[in-house]
This record gives sequence, structure tokens and C-alpha cells, in this order.
Amino acid sequence: MSMNRVSSISDLIHRVATSCLQNPLAVTDHHHHQSLESSQNSSSNPTEYEEIESEEEEEEENGSGGLREENQRKKKINGLEKESREIEQLMSEVFESISVMKKAYVKLQQAHSPWDQEKISVADIAVVSELRKLGVLKERFRRRNRSNGGGGEENGRRGFVPLREIVAPYEAAMEELKKQVKTKDTVIENLEQKLQNAITTINSSTNGRSSTGKRGKFLSRRRVSSCSLGHVAGVAPAVEQFESTTSQMKEASKSFTALLLSLMRSAGWDINAAVRSIESATATTAVKEGDNMASVNGPQHAKYALESYISQKMFHGFDHETFYIDGSLSSLLNPDQFRKDCFTQFQDMKSMEPTELLGILPTCNFGKFCTRKFLSIVHPKMEESLFGNLEHHEMVSAGNHPRSQFYGEFLKLAKSVWLLHLLAFSLDPSPCHFQASKGAEFRKEYMESVVRFSSGRMPLALTVAFPVSPGFKLGNGSVIKARVYLVSRT
Repeated sequence: MSMNRVSSISDLIHRVATSCLQNPLAVTDHHHHQSLESSQNSSSNPTEYEEIESEEEEEEENGSGGLREENQRKKKINGLEKESREIEQLMSEVFESISVMKKAYVKLQQAHSPWDQEKISVADIAVVSELRKLGVLKERFRRRNRSNGGGGEENGRRGFVPLREIVAPYEAAMEELKKQVKTKDTVIENLEQKLQNAITTINSSTNGRSSTGKRGKFLSRRRVSSCSLGHVAGVAPAVEQFESTTSQMKEASKSFTALLLSLMRSAGWDINAAVRSIESATATTAVKEGDNMASVNGPQHAKYALESYISQKMFHGFDHETFYIDGSLSSLLNPDQFRKDCFTQFQDMKSMEPTELLGILPTCNFGKFCTRKFLSIVHPKMEESLFGNLEHHEMVSAGNHPRSQFYGEFLKLAKSVWLLHLLAFSLDPSPCHFQASKGAEFRKEYMESVVRFSSGRMPLALTVAFPVSPGFKLGNGSVIKARVYLVSRT
């Protein structure tokens, strides 16, 4: 029995070895069947049989392991390709959003000058929308990074670290844009706060309507006694302010007159005839047509005659609280509050450029004042002759304000007259506005001559040919002299 058992085991080993050599990857039922028969027909050792079976299982696992490795490698390549496509798509969306936000921010800046509230709102919404979109993209990136965190350190280095490095500068730029937007908002709030009182004062005059025009006479007919200046909210308008503002008004008047006269000469005008024409066309002038023009025979005479014409136009209605833009009677109904409002508006406006104010409030009372005075001074035929078109006239008539050098010089004059008017109604009592008339006797305590005499001494028997600019008598008794053009009485 023992010999037969050994023979059976040797035969089994021989057959298994031969089968493995001939087909090492195949595991057939024949081997298993033979082994079962051998185990049934003989009482072989169970331990030896289990060792042979384990060897067959290892061979089987080695064959299928190669296929799994190949499949895993293909899946890994497909995953990397998909990951690359997703990153490219994400970066494309980031760049597109940054570009759109940049354009929207440029529009936001452009809408501030000139001020356009509607464009500012639209641009602000666009900027905020793109910032939110960038926030969504950032969150997508973070979620993706967390969900792929199990891919190993090598996978993180390949995909997410470079993307984070690329996005980081744009996030910093976005934060910088946010800071700039906040800065702009702060500037806007400060300007709005600065103009709040001025806007209130400008628009408050629409509440009342005048039923009479009797206040159209010069304030020089009112008797003014010396008294101290009233204080407004702890700050009092000073006489010195009024005097300095009057000096600024005179300089602005000279500058605009010189520019207008230069344009007239460049256009080939007959200056003497032109001055006579514009004087005769002025219904409110105190000088009759032809009365004072006999003395206009030189460049200095023409300059002062033209300045007189401009001054009469600019100061017409000065005694009314709004230059008769409307019929408000606030200065009579509530004089203390009106003086306070005028001085507040004076303080707010004196440091502002007129173009800046009109860019924000083109149709405010000051804007209406500029429109009326410009159209009264510059006739359409005059503008067409000077510039070859009616661009200024058309824009101003439509309520707009050109940004030309000529209109800019006019705005300087208009602002100085407007500030002088505000300051006059801020003082208590108001300064007396007076103007010399043609043929009046020269009085040095109230007048100053624009003509300089060669001898250095003023001749006797001088009379006023025409007024150049008005004068004022202040509440403290001091006088700002009127400028006049003098001629000999003989």
C-alpha cells in the first residue's frame, strides 16, 4: 500500500508540473478533476495537495493582475485629461470675468466726470456682478481641490498648485479694485455732503412766487446806516470777504472783456461800430444810443465801453435774491435763515470750479443764471461771426455748458458775480448797490476813473461818459467805488 501511495503522489506531481509548463496561465478543470480522482483513489497527504492548489491560484492571480494594472493606467490617463480640460475651462472663465470687470470699472470711472448717476448705477451693478462671479469660480476651485484631495500629493502638484498660483494675482487685483471702488464711494459721499446745503439753497427758491416787480430799482435808493455785521451759526460774513470778492469780479470782467475784444478784432470787426451796435441793442442800458460813443475812438475806449456793456448785463437783477430767475421772496419771509443759507452756499461754492458744479447740477439756479447772462451778452449773429457757427448758442439754449476756452472765461466771470451776490445777501444789512449814470458829476468818494491821465493829476470839470462797473456801500460805512469812464465836460 505504501508503494502504491508514493507512486500515485509522484505521478500527480509529474502531471501537474507538465501541465504548468505547457500552459502556465491557464487553469483548467482537467487538473482539478484529475487531482480529485487521485485524492479519491488514494489516500494522499492533504498538505501536499493544498500547496499545489495555492501555486495554481498564484498563477491565476498573476495573469489577471496585469490586466488590472493596464486598466488602472488607462483610467488614470483619462482622469488627467478630464482634469486638464476642467482646469482650462475654469481659467477661461476667470480671464473672461476679469476682462468684463475691467471694462465695467473703466465705465464706472468715466461716469464720474461728468457726473451721470444712471451710468454710475449701471457700471456699479456690472462690477459687483463680475465680482460675485469670480467668487463663485473661486468656490468651485476650492470644492474641486477638496474633492480631489485623495489623489495623492503628486496629483495635487500636477493640477491644483499651479492653478492657485495663477488665480492668486487676480484675486489680489480684485481686492485692489474693491478698495478703489470704496475710495470712489467715499469721495462721492464727501462731495454729496459738501453740496447738500448748496443744493438745498439752490432749490429752495422755487417755493415762492413774486407778484410784483417793484424791487427792480437799485438798492442805492435805500438808506443804509452803519451797524455791526450779523453772525450766522457762529461764523460771520466779513466786509473784507466782500471787498476781496469784488476785486476778483473786476479781474474776471477784465479778462473776459479782453478775450471777447480779441476775438472781435480777429474776425475783422469795426470795433467802434460794433460797440455802438451792442450798446444800442441793450434795452436796459442807462446810456442812450450815440450819447457816449463820440468818445470811443481808441482801443482803450472800446475796451471800457465793451466792459460797461458786459457789466450792465451781468448785474441786471443783482438786487433780487435770485436775479429774477424766479419770484422767490425768501429773503423777506425768513431773512435770518436766508442769510444763513446764502453764506453756507458761498462757502461751499467759492473753492469749486464752476464746470465741476455745473457738471453735477447743470440746471440749478447758478446754471440758469449762466444760461441767461451768456445768451444776453453773446448774440447769435455775434457768435456766428466770431466762431463761424452757433455751437455755443445751441448748447447753452439746451441747458448744457460748453467746455471751450471762451465759455470757461465767461464762467469765471459768472461765478464771481454769483458769489458776490450770495455774499451781499449774507450781510446784515445788505450792501447798497449803486451805479453812476451818464453825465453825472465825478465824485471821488464814490467813483474811480479807469482813465489814467498823462499829467498824473485829474483835470477839473470831468463828467461820466458811461459806467464801467458798479460800486457798493457797506453796512459799516465803507464804500467800494464804482469804476467810470470820464470825459471833459467841454
